[in-house]
Amino acid sequence: MEATATTTGSKTIADLVSRAAAEHGERPAVRYKRDGSWQDVNYIELAQITQEIGLGLISLGVEPGDRVCILANTRPEWTYADLAATSAGAVVVPIYQTNSPEECLWVISDSGASAIVCENEEQLAKIVEIREQVPGLRTVIVMDPPPGDGADRPLGAISLEEVRAAGKDRSVEELTARRAAVRPEDPFTFIYTSGTTGPPKGCVLTHGNYSAIVDMVGEAGALTGHDEGQIIYLYLPLAHSFALLVQLAVFDQGAALAYFGGDTKAIISELQEVKPTFFPSVPRVFEKIYTLAHGAIEAMEPAERQQAEGAIKLGAKVRDMQNRGEEVPAEMQQHFDEADEKLFKNVRAIFGGAVRQATSGAAPIARDILEFFWACGVPVLEGYGMTETATAATGSTIEEHRFGTVGKALPGVELKIAEDGEILIKGPNIFNGYHNHAPTSFGAVENGWLHTGDLGSLDEDGYLSITGRKKDIIITAGGKNLTPANIENDLKQCRWISQAVMHGDARPYPVVLITLDEEEMPVFAREQGLPEDVASLSRDPKVHELIQAEIDRANQKYAQVEQVKKFVILDHDLSQATGELTPTLKVKRNVVNEKYASLFDGLYGG
Repeated sequence: MEATATTTGSKTIADLVSRAAAEHGERPAVRYKRDGSWQDVNYIELAQITQEIGLGLISLGVEPGDRVCILANTRPEWTYADLAATSAGAVVVPIYQTNSPEECLWVISDSGASAIVCENEEQLAKIVEIREQVPGLRTVIVMDPPPGDGADRPLGAISLEEVRAAGKDRSVEELTARRAAVRPEDPFTFIYTSGTTGPPKGCVLTHGNYSAIVDMVGEAGALTGHDEGQIIYLYLPLAHSFALLVQLAVFDQGAALAYFGGDTKAIISELQEVKPTFFPSVPRVFEKIYTLAHGAIEAMEPAERQQAEGAIKLGAKVRDMQNRGEEVPAEMQQHFDEADEKLFKNVRAIFGGAVRQATSGAAPIARDILEFFWACGVPVLEGYGMTETATAATGSTIEEHRFGTVGKALPGVELKIAEDGEILIKGPNIFNGYHNHAPTSFGAVENGWLHTGDLGSLDEDGYLSITGRKKDIIITAGGKNLTPANIENDLKQCRWISQAVMHGDARPYPVVLITLDEEEMPVFAREQGLPEDVASLSRDPKVHELIQAEIDRANQKYAQVEQVKKFVILDHDLSQATGELTPTLKVKRNVVNEKYASLFDGLYGG
């Protein structure tokens, strides 16, 4: 069919789907759940859908270079709209589905968008609220439209299916010409940062940037190869660069992308249904699964718990030996097989039982968690990058990884450490600057080197370790530099703790704000005969004693000047809705410090 022909001389994202359809044909490309069952769309069908929507966008007046926003949750229609707009030569501008109307206004206005694709009535209502302030927004499309036709809908919104239907009547040559005209140096997407340090800035990333990073990921083996039957489960927001790279790399490699059903509480059950071979995630989800898996061990009798902990150490040792190609002694192998049958396979079952590799990105994760999953046969490996590097710069593989590091530079990427410890990156994946904004203290590119704002070190074998972030370093009144992520990650390993935020800049000693795990704490409450609501538990002396014990445990790893001296328990968890977390569940430290300043002041007042 015409949509599957490769039409450009230069490789760009605009022709990714047509190339994928030609190469992978009837392999499953998209998998999604509808009415309780999982449905598949193959690569030829994906190319056809994309072609029809792309032609429909042209019929609506979308021109090459026009900015098209997408305001929706991660779902197949997000991908269809994204790839269709790209194939028509437009620049896709994602907006997080959690954004407020004011935040949507900022992205639409700053990017100069002329069209937007909304998910449903809820998202459309945000645009209705700000419509008069964005006169340049000509076209509004809705994936799940309100009843009636476009004339009766708010803003005259047209459904995505109506856009697709309009495209069926146009000549495919129009789209072919659009794809052929796209150059590697043309903008592919504006991705707006999550705004932890002020208004979001739109990173301008080109077709060449993302074509390069997709090739790097494929060459490094950071996904799961070109074998048939590879399934990647995706719940991450497609408005974030991490999910975007996963989407592009999956289609480039001919794997299947399984979209979550929209409920983050159903992730574990869906993992068990989908049985993915690769699972990309952020640390918070791995921490929750670790709590679930390790909580069963913590509930054992002391002797049995000691035996389980010993089995985990044995599991890590045996898997290290296997990875190095060393022969495992028969007796050790026997003990390992027994542990695998009794413990490890149960942990693998949480992930669906088929995961060959998982990747953790977007924030640091505790080494103990990685080593636990490695022992159980679920390699959770870290990579590193930022939106400005087209998502990634380093990666780890099963064959080449070191826990405590974020892996080695991807093929074609150069790394170096500046005199002050800042990580500098050079490569074809480096962005083209911020739309409408001059470079800031980090994000500047000098002589081809991106100044990341992150602090790190390179070992003799090229493995990169992240030691902190310039703007997150806490300097106490005594002049001691502290990296808060270290002890925060240690505390978040506790099953009772959801978030831990250290505070102490220009203060005499560090303190920490704690939030309770809303799923785990009721278990403790029932055992102790306490009220099960988090607000009541946050004030209970028994809970304070419990958390104090966890802080004492974490403090043992650190010098006295680095140890947390006091803590306060918040009566609710941090959330995206209240502006305290980014869409990838990273804490907005400046927001927390400002919002809970009185609580922090109280810890020093005594």
